[in-house]
Amino acid sequence: MADKPLNLLAVLCVRNEATFLLEWLAHHRAIGFDRFLVYSNDCQDGTDAMLDRLDDLGLVKHLRNDGPYDKGGIQFTAMKDAANREIVKSADWILPLDVDEFVNIHVGDRTLQSLLAALPDATAITLTWRLFGNDNVARFEDRPVTQQFLRAAPAVMHWPWRASMFKTLYRNDGTYRKLGVHRPRDPVKDRLQGARWFDGEGRELDDKFRTTRIFSNYGQPNYALAQLNHYPLGAMESYVLKADRGRAVHSDHMLGLDYWIERNFAAEEDKTILATAPLMQAELDALKSDPTLAKLHADAVHWRRQRFDELMLQEPFRALFGRLLMAPPSRPVHPNAARFMIRYANLNRRAQGKDQVSAPDPNADKGGDGSETL
Repeated sequence: MADKPLNLLAVLCVRNEATFLLEWLAHHRAIGFDRFLVYSNDCQDGTDAMLDRLDDLGLVKHLRNDGPYDKGGIQFTAMKDAANREIVKSADWILPLDVDEFVNIHVGDRTLQSLLAALPDATAITLTWRLFGNDNVARFEDRPVTQQFLRAAPAVMHWPWRASMFKTLYRNDGTYRKLGVHRPRDPVKDRLQGARWFDGEGRELDDKFRTTRIFSNYGQPNYALAQLNHYPLGAMESYVLKADRGRAVHSDHMLGLDYWIERNFAAEEDKTILATAPLMQAELDALKSDPTLAKLHADAVHWRRQRFDELMLQEPFRALFGRLLMAPPSRPVHPNAARFMIRYANLNRRAQGKDQVSAPDPNADKGGDGSETL
């Protein structure tokens, strides 16, 4: 008797992302996700209407997340609600994502099923970010993000810790009772000891990953089997709109150059996601063949361009765009400098009684007195 097909669920929270939503959905359908739970809040660009149409077509389950919000913020409130939904309870595997994150699988036929077959004993698989920078693209274009931005952070990063954050694809077997933005939460103690976590390189991870870790170790490759392509910046024009929208977790914090600098890496070319582009394009063409979805997408593109023009008449946003034009790509930090930073981070964590951060390559050169050199 053939094995029952798995129910593979992606969970998404969005606001004013209609321009990018269909590509995101098409890509993840192409690589094997078959269920989508999407929360929207406070949309002006028709994202909520697009999701209503996708819900009518049976392609997503759309829920509005209009508040009030838990003290953890908008995403946390959605994750808390999701735990009680039947679409979550009946899923075999779950992965919470953002609309600027694309699962990029390197094993087998590049589908989710191939990744799970490569790690059959996994309770959870950490998909480490690979940050894709702006690559000096100023103006927004209405074409796939995954085909516009092809330069990324080095495969091995030593700093900052945010460059090594992951999202967790996990088996919905009762080990964890609640969803989290980066990792599942509320473990069942009796089941936790048997949980096995693996990273995107195929390595089994230690006990801390079962309960607390949200970023991979520095100074090592993490992408042999799979990675999470993260496009947090996009075009400079899109970043201005992202600043207007606010941060996903804390929407009242305006984005600035701090966020940009920690993510604008373009040191290496990475075209691996293009291997699934034909399948993504077929899914995207099918979605846009629906007249309602096609119009909603076109309207969202128009709204985005109009909103940018409005924001550029305001000094804070105009100043931000000017700074982006002047800012060079971010320079990857040398292992010695990273060790210098990590030493102070660990001193702080030790004072707070927290787990220590792993340092980069221990064989990297040190100063003559054994201290870190910059």
